[in-house]
This record gives sequence, structure tokens and C-alpha cells, in this order.
Amino acid sequence: MNLISDAWLPVIRVSGTKDKIAPWQIAESTDPVIELNAPRPDFQGALYQFLIGLLQTCFAPADHDKWLEYWEEPPSGEVLQEHLTTVLSAFNVDGTDGPAFMQALEDFDGEELPVEDLVGGAISDNTRNKNQDLFTKRNHIRQISPYWASIALFNLQTTGVLAWGQHRVGMRGNGPLTTLVMPSREPSNLWKKLWLNVLSKEEFVSIPGNRDRREQEYTFPWLAKTRVSPNKEATSPEEGHPLQVYWPMPRRIRLVIENSEAVCDMCGERIRSFVRSYKRTKDGVYYRNGWKHPLTPYIRKDQQSFPRAVVGSKISFDYRDWSPLTINGYVDDMECSRSQIVSVFQSERSRAIGDSGRLWCFAYDADSAKVIRWYEARLPLLCTNHTMTENIRAWVNDMIEVAKGHVLALKQALVRAWFNPKIDRTGKETWSHVVNKKGDTSQGHLSSLHFVEEDFWKETETFFYQLLSEVIRIADHRDRPMESYKKWIDYIRNYSIRTFESEAFSFAAEDRSIRRAVSAKKYLLSELWPKKGLLAELNEIIKTL
Repeated sequence: MNLISDAWLPVIRVSGTKDKIAPWQIAESTDPVIELNAPRPDFQGALYQFLIGLLQTCFAPADHDKWLEYWEEPPSGEVLQEHLTTVLSAFNVDGTDGPAFMQALEDFDGEELPVEDLVGGAISDNTRNKNQDLFTKRNHIRQISPYWASIALFNLQTTGVLAWGQHRVGMRGNGPLTTLVMPSREPSNLWKKLWLNVLSKEEFVSIPGNRDRREQEYTFPWLAKTRVSPNKEATSPEEGHPLQVYWPMPRRIRLVIENSEAVCDMCGERIRSFVRSYKRTKDGVYYRNGWKHPLTPYIRKDQQSFPRAVVGSKISFDYRDWSPLTINGYVDDMECSRSQIVSVFQSERSRAIGDSGRLWCFAYDADSAKVIRWYEARLPLLCTNHTMTENIRAWVNDMIEVAKGHVLALKQALVRAWFNPKIDRTGKETWSHVVNKKGDTSQGHLSSLHFVEEDFWKETETFFYQLLSEVIRIADHRDRPMESYKKWIDYIRNYSIRTFESEAFSFAAEDRSIRRAVSAKKYLLSELWPKKGLLAELNEIIKTL
């Protein structure tokens, strides 16, 4: 079994036919493939990264002109097959007689765990025993195809979700954010979706690593004895080829393949061999000191620190993070640099192909060693490498800060409408038993407030991007775009008032409840027309328009 030569990859062709192909067939011109067809959304993301890594490793164009040539005329299957087969031996699934994909070369006596632990981030006996299997549910996946077990392993090694003990985290941290550039016009074939995320050799030069280490084992670490780390011995970019960022192996794992007929619990198909368990042991590759992945944005604490990959738990996956993911900005109060693939697309490719593109972002939200959920979102890439990017960033920040103030006021007003206040020692009313100053619920109260906030960001998103297009068109101006600001403030103010009235008065059945709701609305209106702060400043300027 081999992940390059075998026809195992599930796809959908332009005719609507569902098929299975070998990776070298992705650019076929007859009834071309338009999309991958993974059984789970997180595995869809894993398959994209797998194929992008293959193309970057085996078929990277020399420069932008060569990239553009293959964008306009994809390579034949024969040409791709010739290039991909140069690494064929690194993609064997079964390691009985030699190296196996993403698995430790040397055998070991380690703990044997159910294969379900690999799917969606490895869980542990501790997680299982405490009933904390939030995303990967126990006993749902008992046996899977060796091909899907290999992709589960790839997903685990590249997303690097923590495991208890000395099982090493991934090269990009715990649940890193991946940002892929997608065409804005659909339908588009799979080749174009993948090719947009492959760097030319000229562009790849900036990726850290030792280019003199050309032997395949420095790109595919499972081809050699594992660099173990019992005392946290670091593996820095100098110890590996830059391409290893696509093929990291922080965990020491070996799949246990059984040769017998079964049904795959991932895809539901009958299979001739399956994986029910895997072995693992501690102290795998300990990646440190500046590895950088082209598909991930990075934050940096200061100039003396290495950049750190942005992780899914720090991202809202809506327009609040449009700026740092597309034109740089701040994440978790630290400067954030967009991924290299986004930068390359905006600086040159967008104009060359006549497409502004879209950004597909995805990641696990991982809390310590537990995967909580899978997040993904698609954001517009409306801004190219514009000379007035600083203006756009500042103006977008104004709009988002105003929106944050509105949603906070809305939540606090709803608390006042729904609950009786507590009286503190000074005789003042307080709602701190329900919600804090940031608008976060305490002690699990008012879970509905969470949904109010989620709806706010979802339902105002379309109008935000409409105004963003306006803002970008006048980005050469020095003055704030007050006409656009006015439209935005009016829109979210009206949204907030409508939402409050719907949520507050629908529950007000008694005189006391109605009085609370009326009082809470007065509070809301006072917060939406404040006497100080950014919103107050903008309101005063808007009055003069």
C-alpha cells in the first residue's frame, strides 16, 4: 500500500461523479476533479495540506512565470506521476519491511492504544477516564482503512495537538491555524485550488532550514532513526531541510495493520486490511528555534523571540480577525504576520490571474491535550499589496472596536432585563454575579448570551464586508471614511436595539419584568450614545456630515 501510487484519494469530478484516484491524477483534463471528498471536514483540511506538501516537495515551479504557466495549463498526469514517484518509498503505509509514512523507523515496546485516538487529535487514557473526549468520541471508530489511518497520523503530526507526558507537540504548536488561498470564483478545479498554495522555488528561499541537507531523510524524518528528545534536545531548522515543515514527525508512533476483511468506520467501505490500534512511545522530535510554515500566520512577542504560529484557540473565525490574517495586525495583543502564501498571492498572483481570492482558515480549538472543536471559515481577500495598508488596518480596527462596544452593551443590557441585580455594600446595583465587565458570563450563567454574541458577528458580517469594499476603494485618502463609519454605526446600532427588544420583551411577562426591560433599554441607549470613548468621538464627527 502506497499513498502516491495507489488510487485511494476520494474526489468529485466536474460531472458530479465520485471517484478514487492516485494523487498524481489531480490535474487530469478529462472530466477534471473539482473537489476532494473526505469523510470529515478536518480530514478535508488534512488532505489539502497533504497534496500541497506533495506538490511543494516534488513539483515546485522555479519562479512566478513558471507558476503562472502551470496555472494556465496544468501538467499532464504522466508528468506529475514522474515527479511524485521520486519520493515513492517515503509514502509506504506498512512499515513491516522498511520505512512507513509518518511512523518511527525503529520498532519499540510502547503502549498500544485504539485507533480512534488518532482521529481528530490523539486523546489519552486520562482524557477517556475523565469523560473529557469532547471532539473525538470513544467507541465510534474501532477500525479504519490503513490509508485513512495514515492521513489521521499525518493530521496528528502536522496539527500537533498536545498529549500528556513527553509526547512532543507539533512544529507549529498546539492546534495551529492553517490559511489557504482559494479562488473567489466557483466552480474551480482542484488543481487551481492546490496550485494557489504552492510557492515557487524563489519564494520558498525565505523558509528556514538547511538546504544543504538534500538527502530525503532530512525532508521525511521517518526514513532515518528518530531524533529523540528525552532531555528536550531541540531539533532546529539547521537540522533539517526547509521542506520538513510539511512533513514533521514530533510523535513516535507505529500503526498496527491487520490483514482481514472489515468495514472502515471512517468511509463505510469494505476493506481487505484495517488498523484497529497503534503503538506510541515518548520523546519524539522536539521542534524548536524558528521553524516557519508558509501556510500559517505567526505572532512575535518581541524582536528577541522566535515567531510563534497562531493557534486556533486565539482566533474568532469571523471578520474580527480579517485584518491580521490578510494584511497583518494583532492577535492576542501581539503583532501578527499573515501567512507567506497570503503575502505572495496579494503581492503578485492576484493581479496576474485577475482574481482577488478568498481565504480558507481552519484549525482545531485545543485546550491542553483535549480537542474541543473544529473551526473553519472563509474570508474575502479584498486587499492587495496596497501602499495605504496602514490606513485600511486603522479604519478596520475602528469599525471592529465600535462593534465590540455594541455587542458588550447589548449583552449587559440583556442581563439587566433578565435578572434582578445584587446590591453591594455601598447600595449600588451589580450584575457581576452573572456577567463581568468584559461581558463574559460567569459560573456558566446565561448561556444564551453566548448565542446572542455569535449571532451578532455572523449576521453583521455581510454588511461589514460591503463597507470594507468601500473603504478599500478610498484607501489613498488620509481622512477617516466617515460616510462609511456612519453607515456602519447606524447598522449595528439598529441591529443591537432590534435584538434587545426581541430578546428582552419576549420574556417580560410580569409588570416587574417589563419594568426591568424598559430600564435596561434606557441603559442600552445610553451606551450606544456614550459621552466618551471612540464611539462618542465618531458620533460627534458624524453630526457634522
